[in-house]
Amino acid sequence: MMHLNMKKWTIIMFLTLLPVTIFAQEPDKKQKLKSKGKLEIIDTLTDEFLDTVQVKKKLKLNDYSMIGFQYGASLSQVMWNPTQKQDMVFVPVNLGVTYTLYGKMFGYMPYFGIQTGVFYAREGYKFKYNEDRDYTYTIEGAEKAIMDVIEVPVLSHIHFDFWHFKIIAQLGLFAGYRMKIERFPGDSGYVKDELKYSFTKTDNRFDYGLKGGLGFGLVFDPIEIHIQAMYKHSLSSLYEPDHYSPYYYRFAYPSNIIISAGVHFQLTKRSGMTRKELKRQAREIVYGNE
Repeated sequence: MMHLNMKKWTIIMFLTLLPVTIFAQEPDKKQKLKSKGKLEIIDTLTDEFLDTVQVKKKLKLNDYSMIGFQYGASLSQVMWNPTQKQDMVFVPVNLGVTYTLYGKMFGYMPYFGIQTGVFYAREGYKFKYNEDRDYTYTIEGAEKAIMDVIEVPVLSHIHFDFWHFKIIAQLGLFAGYRMKIERFPGDSGYVKDELKYSFTKTDNRFDYGLKGGLGFGLVFDPIEIHIQAMYKHSLSSLYEPDHYSPYYYRFAYPSNIIISAGVHFQLTKRSGMTRKELKRQAREIVYGNE
């Protein structure tokens, strides 16, 4: 009985080790059998089946640049010190030309860029009737004023791109100039003729401050459509703080909420192989890696 069991186990071990021995002696044959099996499987795939296969594509961003044209509208008000009652002013004029340059931080993080441009906009303020004091505050007799301004922003541009969509965040500085003003007397005010369209000697015409916002983009290479909500806060008061009294300073810092839409044209290739990379690849095909 013992003899029969040993014989049985010997046969089983021989049959088990036989394929291993054969493939160990003929590795090339094993590889050929595998390749042959893959080819047979590929040959059996139908066009109908291949149409149902979804291939995940990886988006590889290049360092690219754009020129854009933006138009928007703003809600304006002023941070007054001392505080005054006011309404927000809706101004449907905010347009500009932008240049955006994208680049990779540390050579591999494609989320950063810088944007600059030139904007023409209108902004202003409007005082509200103060029931507690029974009057409406005025500046140079005006209850309301609208200014034409020109500005140059320089913004850091953070973006997260997908195939046809991107999320945008911007933050930076701007410098500007208040070119023109129109003053409105309202019901209780009176504006002198020489001040209706003119600044005074104590008005500050140079402007600067902070600007930032969030938005999203629709991407149809080589065109992108960006929708953004921006906040702009001036650090330059509308007038010199001691214009009213050398003992009691007054300040007025404009702020704006801007909703804008822009069309941007890619100047260089956004994703995939650039022209330089294609030329290098063609050279390697012809001449090899030298």
